[in-house]
Amino acid sequence: MPEAPTKRRVGIAGFGTIGRKVGQALLAGMPGLSLAAISSGNRDRAAAALQAMGASLPVVDAAELPSHCDIIVECAPTDAFLAVAEPALQAGCTVITVSGAAILQHPHIVELAREHRGQIILATGALLGLDAVRAAAEGEIHSVTMVTRKPPKSLKKARYIVEQGIELEGISAPLRVFAGSAREGAEKFPANVNVAAALGLAGVGAERTQLEIWADPGLSRNTHFITVDADSARLELKIENVPTEENPGTGRITALSVITALRSLGAALRVGS
Repeated sequence: MPEAPTKRRVGIAGFGTIGRKVGQALLAGMPGLSLAAISSGNRDRAAAALQAMGASLPVVDAAELPSHCDIIVECAPTDAFLAVAEPALQAGCTVITVSGAAILQHPHIVELAREHRGQIILATGALLGLDAVRAAAEGEIHSVTMVTRKPPKSLKKARYIVEQGIELEGISAPLRVFAGSAREGAEKFPANVNVAAALGLAGVGAERTQLEIWADPGLSRNTHFITVDADSARLELKIENVPTEENPGTGRITALSVITALRSLGAALRVGS
Protein backbone atom coordinates (compact mmCIF):
# COMPACT_ATOMS: atom_id res chain seq x y z
CA MET A 1 0.00 0.00 0.00
CA PRO A 2 1.53 3.35 -1.00
CA GLU A 3 2.48 5.71 1.80
CA ALA A 4 0.36 8.81 2.30
CA PRO A 5 2.12 11.90 0.92
CA THR A 6 3.91 14.01 3.48
CA LYS A 7 2.15 17.24 4.26
CA ARG A 8 4.06 20.49 3.77
CA ARG A 9 4.47 22.38 7.02
CA VAL A 10 3.13 25.94 7.19
CA GLY A 11 4.15 28.66 9.62
CA ILE A 12 2.41 31.98 10.15
CA ALA A 13 4.42 35.09 11.04
CA GLY A 14 2.06 37.57 12.64
CA PHE A 15 -1.10 36.29 14.30
CA GLY A 16 -3.35 39.31 14.00
CA THR A 17 -6.32 40.02 11.73
CA ILE A 18 -4.96 38.12 8.72
CA GLY A 19 -2.88 35.49 10.52
CA ARG A 20 -5.71 34.22 12.71
CA LYS A 21 -8.03 33.83 9.73
CA VAL A 22 -5.37 31.88 7.82
CA GLY A 23 -4.65 29.77 10.89
CA GLN A 24 -8.32 28.84 11.27
CA ALA A 25 -8.45 27.73 7.64
CA LEU A 26 -5.34 25.57 8.02
CA LEU A 27 -6.61 23.98 11.21
CA ALA A 28 -9.92 23.24 9.50
CA GLY A 29 -7.93 21.28 6.92
CA MET A 30 -6.19 21.98 3.62
CA PRO A 31 -5.04 19.11 1.38
CA GLY A 32 -1.29 18.59 1.61
CA LEU A 33 -0.74 21.30 4.23
CA SER A 34 -0.55 21.44 8.02
CA LEU A 35 -0.06 24.33 10.42
CA ALA A 36 3.24 23.74 12.23
CA ALA A 37 4.25 26.91 14.09
CA ILE A 38 3.43 30.55 14.79
CA SER A 39 5.58 33.64 15.21
CA SER A 40 4.21 36.74 16.91
CA GLY A 41 5.41 39.90 18.56
CA ASN A 42 3.06 39.03 21.43
CA ARG A 43 3.66 35.35 22.20
CA ASP A 44 1.16 35.16 25.05
CA ARG A 45 -1.65 36.58 22.95
CA ALA A 46 -0.82 34.28 20.04
CA ALA A 47 -0.71 31.22 22.33
CA ALA A 48 -4.08 32.21 23.80
CA ALA A 49 -5.56 32.61 20.31
CA LEU A 50 -4.26 29.16 19.31
CA GLN A 51 -5.68 27.65 22.46
CA ALA A 52 -9.07 29.20 21.69
CA MET A 53 -8.88 27.45 18.29
CA GLY A 54 -8.18 24.15 20.03
CA ALA A 55 -4.56 23.96 18.85
CA SER A 56 -1.29 23.48 20.70
CA LEU A 57 1.61 24.56 18.49
CA PRO A 58 5.04 26.16 18.99
CA VAL A 59 5.08 29.95 19.19
CA VAL A 60 8.62 30.93 18.22
CA ASP A 61 10.78 33.83 17.05
CA ALA A 62 10.55 34.66 13.34
CA ALA A 63 14.11 33.42 12.77
CA GLU A 64 13.12 29.99 14.12
CA LEU A 65 10.20 29.43 11.76
CA PRO A 66 12.31 27.88 8.95
CA SER A 67 13.36 25.04 11.28
CA HIS A 68 9.69 24.14 11.73
CA CYS A 69 8.22 25.00 8.33
CA ASP A 70 8.48 24.67 4.55
CA ILE A 71 6.06 27.51 3.81
CA ILE A 72 5.80 30.73 5.76
CA VAL A 73 2.83 33.08 5.55
CA GLU A 74 4.11 36.59 6.28
CA CYS A 75 1.42 38.84 7.73
CA ALA A 76 3.43 40.64 10.39
CA PRO A 77 3.63 44.43 10.80
CA THR A 78 5.53 46.11 7.95
CA ASP A 79 8.61 46.90 10.04
CA ALA A 80 9.02 43.18 10.84
CA PHE A 81 9.00 42.06 7.19
CA LEU A 82 12.75 41.51 6.81
CA ALA A 83 13.01 39.67 10.13
CA VAL A 84 10.54 37.15 8.70
CA ALA A 85 11.48 37.04 5.02
CA GLU A 86 15.29 36.95 5.13
CA PRO A 87 15.80 33.83 7.31
CA ALA A 88 12.93 32.06 5.53
CA LEU A 89 14.37 32.67 2.06
CA GLN A 90 17.92 31.86 3.17
CA ALA A 91 16.55 28.48 4.25
CA GLY A 92 14.92 27.95 0.84
CA CYS A 93 11.37 28.30 2.12
CA THR A 94 8.36 29.60 0.23
CA VAL A 95 7.15 32.93 1.60
CA ILE A 96 3.54 33.98 0.94
CA THR A 97 2.85 37.64 1.64
CA VAL A 98 0.54 40.53 0.78
CA SER A 99 3.25 43.09 1.60
CA GLY A 100 3.91 44.43 -1.87
CA ALA A 101 5.13 47.70 -0.38
CA ALA A 102 7.77 45.85 1.66
CA ILE A 103 9.03 44.06 -1.45
CA LEU A 104 9.44 47.43 -3.19
CA GLN A 105 11.34 48.78 -0.20
CA HIS A 106 13.60 45.71 0.04
CA PRO A 107 14.12 44.47 -3.54
CA HIS A 108 17.21 42.46 -2.55
CA ILE A 109 14.96 39.71 -1.18
CA VAL A 110 14.13 38.64 -4.75
CA GLU A 111 17.78 37.86 -5.41
CA LEU A 112 17.99 36.23 -1.98
CA ALA A 113 15.15 33.89 -2.95
CA ARG A 114 16.81 33.09 -6.27
CA GLU A 115 20.19 32.41 -4.64
CA HIS A 116 18.79 29.98 -2.06
CA ARG A 117 16.07 28.43 -4.24
CA GLY A 118 13.31 29.94 -2.17
CA GLN A 119 10.19 31.56 -3.55
CA ILE A 120 8.17 34.68 -2.83
CA ILE A 121 4.47 34.55 -3.64
CA LEU A 122 2.79 37.95 -3.53
CA ALA A 123 -0.83 37.04 -2.92
CA THR A 124 -3.51 38.98 -4.76
CA GLY A 125 -4.69 40.69 -1.60
CA ALA A 126 -7.35 43.25 -2.43
CA LEU A 127 -6.40 43.59 -6.11
CA LEU A 128 -8.92 42.48 -8.72
CA GLY A 129 -7.54 41.64 -12.15
CA LEU A 130 -3.91 40.97 -11.25
CA ASP A 131 -3.76 38.07 -13.74
CA ALA A 132 -4.93 40.37 -16.55
CA VAL A 133 -2.34 43.03 -15.67
CA ARG A 134 0.44 40.43 -15.66
CA ALA A 135 -0.75 39.13 -19.02
CA ALA A 136 -0.83 42.66 -20.47
CA ALA A 137 2.74 43.19 -19.25
CA GLU A 138 3.86 40.40 -21.60
CA GLY A 139 3.02 42.89 -24.36
CA GLU A 140 3.23 46.67 -24.03
CA ILE A 141 1.48 48.65 -21.32
CA HIS A 142 1.22 52.36 -22.09
CA SER A 143 0.01 53.60 -18.71
CA VAL A 144 -1.30 52.48 -15.32
CA THR A 145 -3.17 54.74 -12.92
CA MET A 146 -4.79 53.99 -9.61
CA VAL A 147 -6.99 56.14 -7.38
CA THR A 148 -7.50 54.84 -3.86
CA ARG A 149 -10.31 56.25 -1.73
CA LYS A 150 -10.65 55.16 1.88
CA PRO A 151 -12.79 56.20 4.84
CA PRO A 152 -10.78 58.58 7.06
CA LYS A 153 -10.64 55.96 9.85
CA SER A 154 -8.73 53.65 7.49
CA LEU A 155 -6.00 56.26 6.96
CA LYS A 156 -5.80 58.28 10.16
CA LYS A 157 -3.11 56.05 11.71
CA ALA A 158 -0.98 55.89 8.55
CA ARG A 159 2.60 56.96 9.26
CA TYR A 160 2.64 59.73 6.65
CA ILE A 161 -0.66 61.17 7.89
CA VAL A 162 0.62 61.25 11.47
CA GLU A 163 4.05 62.66 10.54
CA GLN A 164 2.57 65.42 8.37
CA GLY A 165 -0.07 66.29 10.97
CA ILE A 166 -2.90 65.86 8.47
CA GLU A 167 -6.18 66.09 10.37
CA LEU A 168 -8.78 63.67 9.04
CA GLU A 169 -11.16 63.65 11.98
CA GLY A 170 -14.40 65.39 11.06
CA ILE A 171 -13.59 66.23 7.42
CA SER A 172 -16.76 66.80 5.40
CA ALA A 173 -15.42 66.46 1.84
CA PRO A 174 -12.92 64.15 0.09
CA LEU A 175 -9.31 65.16 0.76
CA ARG A 176 -6.42 64.10 -1.46
CA VAL A 177 -3.54 63.17 0.83
CA PHE A 178 -1.06 61.87 -1.78
CA ALA A 179 -0.31 61.99 -5.51
CA GLY A 180 2.76 60.45 -7.09
CA SER A 181 4.19 57.09 -8.12
CA ALA A 182 3.33 53.78 -6.50
CA ARG A 183 6.93 53.57 -5.29
CA GLU A 184 6.64 56.92 -3.52
CA GLY A 185 3.30 55.82 -2.10
CA ALA A 186 4.85 52.62 -0.75
CA GLU A 187 7.52 54.66 1.03
CA LYS A 188 5.02 57.06 2.60
CA PHE A 189 2.20 54.59 3.29
CA PRO A 190 3.94 51.20 3.75
CA ALA A 191 0.95 49.61 5.48
CA ASN A 192 -1.77 51.16 3.30
CA VAL A 193 -0.84 50.78 -0.37
CA ASN A 194 -0.02 47.12 -0.86
CA VAL A 195 -2.58 47.08 -3.68
CA ALA A 196 -0.68 49.80 -5.56
CA ALA A 197 2.64 48.06 -4.91
CA ALA A 198 1.31 44.77 -6.28
CA LEU A 199 -0.07 46.61 -9.30
CA GLY A 200 3.34 48.16 -9.96
CA LEU A 201 5.15 44.84 -9.60
CA ALA A 202 2.70 43.11 -11.95
CA GLY A 203 2.63 45.81 -14.63
CA VAL A 204 5.00 48.55 -15.78
CA GLY A 205 6.88 48.97 -12.52
CA ALA A 206 6.19 51.01 -9.43
CA GLU A 207 7.87 54.16 -10.82
CA ARG A 208 5.54 54.33 -13.84
CA THR A 209 2.39 53.40 -11.91
CA GLN A 210 0.60 56.61 -10.94
CA LEU A 211 -1.22 56.71 -7.61
CA GLU A 212 -3.59 59.03 -5.79
CA ILE A 213 -4.82 58.47 -2.24
CA TRP A 214 -7.95 60.18 -0.94
CA ALA A 215 -9.60 60.25 2.47
CA ASP A 216 -13.32 60.21 1.67
CA PRO A 217 -15.85 60.62 4.50
CA GLY A 218 -18.63 59.51 2.17
CA LEU A 219 -17.27 55.96 1.94
CA SER A 220 -17.59 52.96 4.23
CA ARG A 221 -15.35 50.69 2.11
CA ASN A 222 -11.76 50.87 0.90
CA THR A 223 -12.18 51.61 -2.80
CA HIS A 224 -9.70 51.38 -5.68
CA PHE A 225 -10.14 52.59 -9.27
CA ILE A 226 -7.54 51.20 -11.67
CA THR A 227 -7.03 51.98 -15.36
CA VAL A 228 -4.56 50.04 -17.49
CA ASP A 229 -4.02 51.07 -21.12
CA ALA A 230 -2.10 48.42 -23.09
CA ASP A 231 -1.63 47.29 -26.67
CA SER A 232 -3.61 44.13 -25.86
CA ALA A 233 -6.50 45.54 -23.82
CA ARG A 234 -7.84 48.46 -21.83
CA LEU A 235 -8.71 47.50 -18.28
CA GLU A 236 -10.92 49.54 -15.97
CA LEU A 237 -11.25 47.99 -12.54
CA LYS A 238 -13.23 49.13 -9.52
CA ILE A 239 -12.79 47.38 -6.21
CA GLU A 240 -14.77 48.01 -3.02
CA ASN A 241 -13.35 46.08 -0.11
CA VAL A 242 -15.27 45.54 3.12
CA PRO A 243 -12.95 46.54 6.01
CA THR A 244 -12.38 44.14 8.89
CA GLU A 245 -13.78 45.17 12.24
CA GLU A 246 -10.43 44.58 13.96
CA ASN A 247 -8.45 46.76 11.56
CA PRO A 248 -10.34 49.13 9.21
CA GLY A 249 -7.23 49.48 7.03
CA THR A 250 -7.36 45.78 6.13
CA GLY A 251 -10.09 44.41 3.87
CA ARG A 252 -11.79 41.12 4.65
CA ILE A 253 -10.75 39.73 1.27
CA THR A 254 -7.04 40.06 2.05
CA ALA A 255 -6.88 37.04 4.36
CA LEU A 256 -9.07 35.10 1.93
CA SER A 257 -6.58 35.76 -0.87
CA VAL A 258 -3.78 34.29 1.25
CA ILE A 259 -5.90 31.22 1.96
CA THR A 260 -6.52 30.84 -1.78
CA ALA A 261 -2.78 31.12 -2.48
CA LEU A 262 -2.13 28.33 0.03
CA ARG A 263 -4.81 26.09 -1.47
CA SER A 264 -3.35 26.64 -4.94
CA LEU A 265 0.01 25.16 -3.90
CA GLY A 266 -1.38 21.65 -3.89
CA ALA A 267 -4.45 21.98 -6.09
CA ALA A 268 -5.03 19.49 -8.92
CA LEU A 269 -6.74 22.31 -10.85
CA ARG A 270 -5.47 25.86 -10.53
CA VAL A 271 -7.64 28.58 -12.05
CA GLY A 272 -5.75 31.73 -13.08
CA SER A 273 -2.12 32.31 -13.90
